[in-house]
Amino acid sequence: MRRKKRTGIIPGFGLSFGIMMALLSFIVLIPLCGLAVYTARISPAEFLAAVSRRRVLSGYWVSFSTSLAAASVNAVMGLILAWVLVRYDFPGKRFLDGLIELPFALPTAVAGIALTHLCVPGGWVGALFDRFGIRIAYTRLGITVALVFTGIPFVVRSVQPVLEKLDAECEEAARLLGAGRFYAFRRVILPEILPALISGFTLAFARGIGEYGSVVFIAGNTPFETEIAPLLIMSELQEYDYVSATSIALVMLTISFLILLVNAVLRSVASRRVSGIA
Repeated sequence: MRRKKRTGIIPGFGLSFGIMMALLSFIVLIPLCGLAVYTARISPAEFLAAVSRRRVLSGYWVSFSTSLAAASVNAVMGLILAWVLVRYDFPGKRFLDGLIELPFALPTAVAGIALTHLCVPGGWVGALFDRFGIRIAYTRLGITVALVFTGIPFVVRSVQPVLEKLDAECEEAARLLGAGRFYAFRRVILPEILPALISGFTLAFARGIGEYGSVVFIAGNTPFETEIAPLLIMSELQEYDYVSATSIALVMLTISFLILLVNAVLRSVASRRVSGIA
């Protein structure tokens, strides 16, 4: 008997793949390739001179270190938020669930201005910490706070669907067999949510490295102290130094690509381990 050919609602692989590649090329690949082509006009020596200046290297370090710190905080706090939203029922749960996505909808400049007013020594939050001699605004701590605000949805929205699908009976079985809470979480729950947690962490990390609007107001933009790499790109563009701007942008693009590549590798390894445990 001849088997019937399976058909789907969406057109076949060839047409779907062609549409996908066309959209991906126009939206992502062509603009990024244009950046690389423009940078290729200069010599390697000029490129290295543009991207290895002391001020530029400092900007890389400020962006990288604060983004890593913010992503680490988001990994912990995002996991707790996702856990509370999935495992507990309480008044205002839906409102809080919708509030998580506010950083996505809010213009980054608005977020930066609001956080700056809150964190300056005369603001509500800044005045509280100023009593203990801790300054938030116009420091790297302030940059980290802004990046935590913009990056927290990535972790919550990555982990939350996995927790919703996770069967609570496995956790209960581990508890009945004598496992403590921490052991049950580490051996039963964490392996299942680890790929999603890694994904949320790296997405928040990559977003933080390229963040500009919410950071530029609270950073203070002091060279060698709180000046971020995206601000250096904008400064070079304002001075019509397109070569330096595109060179720095290409380095930032490479860093972001490497972060996402590491994300894919780590997720693959974590998924294989979960499959092996299962």
